[in-house]
Amino acid sequence: MKKILFAVMALSISFTALAQEKFEEGKMISKQTITSDNEQMSAMMASIGDIVSTTYVKGSKSRTETSNPMSGDITVITDNDAHEMLMIMDTPGGKMYSKQSVKPTEETLESIKIEKGTETKTILGYECKQYTVSADVEGQTIEMELFVTEKIKPILTQQTAVLAGKVNGFPLYMVMKMNQQGTNMTITTEITEMVSESVDESKLDMTPPEGYKNIGQ
Repeated sequence: MKKILFAVMALSISFTALAQEKFEEGKMISKQTITSDNEQMSAMMASIGDIVSTTYVKGSKSRTETSNPMSGDITVITDNDAHEMLMIMDTPGGKMYSKQSVKPTEETLESIKIEKGTETKTILGYECKQYTVSADVEGQTIEMELFVTEKIKPILTQQTAVLAGKVNGFPLYMVMKMNQQGTNMTITTEITEMVSESVDESKLDMTPPEGYKNIGQ
């Protein structure tokens, strides 16, 4: 069960990476809640509570940091220009990393279905429009409800790549539903704070760290 939780959190963490037209450098805070129809998983998530992530943004790059007792420390660095993502994991199971392309496969692109809804939400002063998205990613179907502001430009990640440029803007609120090894999961993510500040370039270095095992091979 812990392996399922880790996989879900690794998949969902990158959703918080974004950049605003007038916010090209700074820090953002997001809140993430994970629920499940599996009683054991629900109990595990209840013991953790809301998962808070910090995302640093500078130009076309971002760095998202998340830490909790179950999955340990997870850092995701993305480079929009290079279409690459580096995930660094300092977990109870060891020190690991994975570096990969975030371009969607042709199969994923063909499976994407996006519909514009009629609802709106105001988040951090931005009016966000509703979209529903479904796509097949690495053999599993993911369904999402997004509330998107057109005033924020996305930074490409492994997850937002499934939008394939078909949504003008970036979601400040999102509900993602998926099935992981027979367990139904719902992941709700909301950006709660954005602060303009200088970001050190070293935070966005895409070089894999020494002493970490490459699990992407």
